[in-house]
Amino acid sequence: MKLYFNKYGEGKPLLIFHGLFGTGDNWTTHAKKLAEHGFCVYTIDQRNHGRSSHSDEMNYGLMRDDAIDLIASENLRDIILLGHSMGGKTVMHLAQEIDFLIEKLIVVDMGVKRYPRHHDAVFQALHSVPLSEIQSRADAEEIFAQTTLDKATQLFLLKNLYWREPGKLDWRFNLNALENHIEEILAEVPFKGPVQLPTLFIKGELSNYVLKEDQEQLEEYFPKAKIIEVKNSGHWPHAESPDFFFKEVLDFSLHV
Repeated sequence: MKLYFNKYGEGKPLLIFHGLFGTGDNWTTHAKKLAEHGFCVYTIDQRNHGRSSHSDEMNYGLMRDDAIDLIASENLRDIILLGHSMGGKTVMHLAQEIDFLIEKLIVVDMGVKRYPRHHDAVFQALHSVPLSEIQSRADAEEIFAQTTLDKATQLFLLKNLYWREPGKLDWRFNLNALENHIEEILAEVPFKGPVQLPTLFIKGELSNYVLKEDQEQLEEYFPKAKIIEVKNSGHWPHAESPDFFFKEVLDFSLHV
């Protein structure tokens, strides 16, 4: 599948892969700042997200191959990969497959382990929005306000609402495919031997995605791993502590 992306700057390629329900646009601010430091930054919409195509199929093998096709079409090498959450698992799969094209790896608040299902409230809230009836984003916001979702999650999801045609709102993500394949999205990264790439894991202090007891497994997969914790941050450290996050990413990308 051909993926949609935006590109910022010139220099060493740095590819950013968003998380579940996200888009490459979520990373525009960081991408533009990185572009000022000699990077050519790609913010990529993964399949069934953003402006990339929809498919009934959704798993990491396919997402990895989509990314490989993009890398080949852009003739990239010596790449820095950055992935958040679901995107973190995408870049780990890529590192296992094409490590010879990759220079460094950055994984944001995601481990290699399988995660228990925990998005049912999100799917329920999304299905509660009658897309054929609502006339504005405000209508969707009002419906979301009646759900159990916190305000930050509501606003994050609402970024995906767009006018498919005059008078017709829709989600940019493929809701049915994501729900049907959520177990595959939560799946463990299979161990295929250690990946000997400099790897930075950035975890939120308040997040339970990467725990202290996960460190041994991460180092088994990525022996050159460095793990840093972002204080007072949850699952979105790049949004919750953007200055600290950017400094760590830039230092690792330039100097390690």
